[in-house]
Amino acid sequence: MPTSTVFGCTGLVGGHILSTLLASDKAATVQTISRRAPKAGPSPKLQAVVEPDTAQWPAKLASLSPAPSTVYSAVGTTRAQAGGVANQWKIDHDLNVEIIKAAKTRGVKNFVFISSGGTRGLPFSATAHAKMKNGVEDAVKEADFDHAVILKPGYIKGKREVGRMGEGLMDTVAGWVGKIGGQKMGDTWAQDGEVIARAAVRAAEIVEAGKAPAKYWVIEGLEIVKLGRVEETAASSPSS
Repeated sequence: MPTSTVFGCTGLVGGHILSTLLASDKAATVQTISRRAPKAGPSPKLQAVVEPDTAQWPAKLASLSPAPSTVYSAVGTTRAQAGGVANQWKIDHDLNVEIIKAAKTRGVKNFVFISSGGTRGLPFSATAHAKMKNGVEDAVKEADFDHAVILKPGYIKGKREVGRMGEGLMDTVAGWVGKIGGQKMGDTWAQDGEVIARAAVRAAEIVEAGKAPAKYWVIEGLEIVKLGRVEETAASSPSS
């Protein structure tokens, strides 16, 4: 069974990726590298490395044993939390790119990145947020892993450790979009953090089983929900 490493395991989506992997009978060892210990309960599968200095994370990846076959990155922050766009860029873009390079050097076969929807089209593609995400996506593709999975969710619903400005309003809007426009429109516009995480893990299982639809697999709105909404679907075998 594969060994996986999760970056961003203390965040909303990354935390759910970690808990999903720990609950899966398809994961042998789950490694994390984070500023603080993950909230996931004790597990014989879990190897948690705590490193407050994010600049050291790529080197920590190089020293993990066993070497992971799949690396997940849900690393990301906000401009407000980072203290400005320049500092956000260091996390959302630069740190992710260094993790990608370290993973490639380590011999990681598969890379899964939690990106953001709508970053390629105008006018949003001109924003700093989109440029960060697109830069990381491009770096993943250029690294030429055996397989890469890019998840591009819309608005991410769920309870975060640090609340974001307007979060309550956005959750309300997401609910109304689903009620007024129907479930399909709601699922296209916003996805739950846990659903996104289960979709990421499910996609990696499909990759491990040799059934990925493409070497570079981009998964968006409705496909994220299809892969991750129902626990039975996420836990089923890749051949189902």
